[in-house]
Amino acid sequence: MSLITGLNIFEMVVFAIIALCGVIGALLAVTTRDDAYEAGNRQSKWIWVAILVGSAFVVITRVPFLSWAGMVAIGVYWFDVRPHLRDIVSGNYRW
Repeated sequence: MSLITGLNIFEMVVFAIIALCGVIGALLAVTTRDDAYEAGNRQSKWIWVAILVGSAFVVITRVPFLSWAGMVAIGVYWFDVRPHLRDIVSGNYRW
């Protein structure tokens, strides 16, 4: 196996894992209450579901520029939106 083939396989696996995170994030977004998005001053539930599903699609298909934008959107959900919504739903209000 050549180095290029190994790198392509590695990239394919990383993109698949990130796309899976997008699908799991969409499932979690569906199960979160609607009012939590409003209370957290975020986009609506269905907009986030569409963003995550669309991002997972472009990441798994490896569209040249859109796949990177999809990875950023998935990261924003997991590292910004999801923790904030989880705090709102659980009643932890921090400044």
